[in-house]
Amino acid sequence: MKVNIINENNNGIAIIHSSEILISDVQSALDFMMMVKYDIGHDRIILNKSALSEDFFKLNTRIAGEILQKFINYNVKIAIVGDFSVYTSKSFKDFIYESNKGKNIFFLPDEKQAIENFSMI
Repeated sequence: MKVNIINENNNGIAIIHSSEILISDVQSALDFMMMVKYDIGHDRIILNKSALSEDFFKLNTRIAGEILQKFINYNVKIAIVGDFSVYTSKSFKDFIYESNKGKNIFFLPDEKQAIENFSMI
């Protein structure tokens, strides 16, 4: 896992790159979130989608909803970046659309857009 910290509009953003799966269930998500929030000291995270288990992207597992609710509860904002066009489920596309309208969770194609989103909130 590689961590880069940037500051945008006086907000620190932790950009996490990992070739390993960091989030596979609710507990691993909580552990990851608390590590970034308290050990690294930032509550805005950009994470590559390959660091999440593929089950996260299957809405019928309910993992995505449970995990993202924890991020909201702990007031940690996350942008998951990558190519989401491989997921053809209409319900998942709707989930992404609704998430991107908010201020806490984003599914974006690249880090540049994630940084821009975080600088506007």
